[in-house]
Amino acid sequence: MVNKEKNFISAVVYVHNAEERVGQFLKTLIEVLEENFEHSEIICVNDGSADDSAAVIKKVSQTAAATSISILNMSYFHGLETAMNAGMDLTIGDFVFEFDSTILDFDESEIMKVYHRSLEGYDIVSASPDKKERLSSKLFYKVFDCFTELTYKLSTERFRILSRRVINRISSMNKTVPYRKALYANCGLKTDNRRYSVQNDMAGGRGDKKEKNYRAGLAVDLLILFTEVGYRFSLIMTVLMMSMSVFMVVYSVTIYLTSHPIAGWTTTILFLSLAFFGLFAVLTIIVKYLQLLVDLVFKRKQYSFESIEKLTK
Repeated sequence: MVNKEKNFISAVVYVHNAEERVGQFLKTLIEVLEENFEHSEIICVNDGSADDSAAVIKKVSQTAAATSISILNMSYFHGLETAMNAGMDLTIGDFVFEFDSTILDFDESEIMKVYHRSLEGYDIVSASPDKKERLSSKLFYKVFDCFTELTYKLSTERFRILSRRVINRISSMNKTVPYRKALYANCGLKTDNRRYSVQNDMAGGRGDKKEKNYRAGLAVDLLILFTEVGYRFSLIMTVLMMSMSVFMVVYSVTIYLTSHPIAGWTTTILFLSLAFFGLFAVLTIIVKYLQLLVDLVFKRKQYSFESIEKLTK
């Protein structure tokens, strides 16, 4: 008699034009959940797939004996973040797995390793492939980590598990979740990341043109929302223009005293120098105000804590 875990497990799987790999992925996930948990559910978020992904999911779901399987069909392509948020709203599990894709490049045992790691006191445990990241992803995470105050360094993750406490805290922090990984890293709870050896490097996981455009636009939005890139850039430009303005003032005064410039030339140069300096200074102030508004709206939280230890009875 196999002793199965009592915790109710939910799994949210993002699906977009993945008919070639979603079948095998779903079969593996069903086997792992039914072998190790008494109660489980799988929510497949079909994000505007133009292929037969939904039909494949329905066919594979017939092999499930105890796991409840649902398909959340989005009205149109929403993108990974919004679609996964929709799937998360339907979960009822004590722990929730998030699979950002149906790329099965890890051994199925990694799923339970991540779960058991979470039982050691980690509210968020993610799994990342132990291979070289794509240049675009590596550059994004490097810039993101450089211009943010988060101590947790973001990287490419294949899937993760969340405790119900994380989900409740994220909901209280912000109803709008533009980028889940940044909020998870900023929620104040214990996190951990596991690196696994890639078993099968699936080349089909790069996504179609629509998904690539979405990811590119999302990267720009996230750098503006969650980092100080905009403010730092404005500040650097202000300092640069201030230096140029000082140089032009000194230059125009020198020309005025040592030469015979055209009437009005010195005044015009002085005015333009001060005007450019003032313009960039105002823009810097505006950007700073916008950053404060973003902090209040998208990164709104009063406080965060990891745990409470009761020392006396």
